[in-house]
Amino acid sequence: MTEEIRLEDETDRWKWVCPNGHRTWEPTNNHFWCQSCAGHPELDGVFYELRNRATNEEFERNDLRLLTSAGPYMDVHREGSA
Repeated sequence: MTEEIRLEDETDRWKWVCPNGHRTWEPTNNHFWCQSCAGHPELDGVFYELRNRATNEEFERNDLRLLTSAGPYMDVHREGSA
């Protein structure tokens, strides 16, 4: 099952959190990065799943379709390089 997240829609994005419950995450290079976790000395800012706070379900990065106003968010290595 693939879940969609509209990255530029604050209401849609608000329900998604990192494994530690922060909303300061960003997609990058086929994983996620959380600013709040990265600023904490005992946490890793890199992770591979998000939790939907509305349903409490966790989704792996590959099970999420990230959408932008220009279309689907694509990781560089997924699309290949020149």
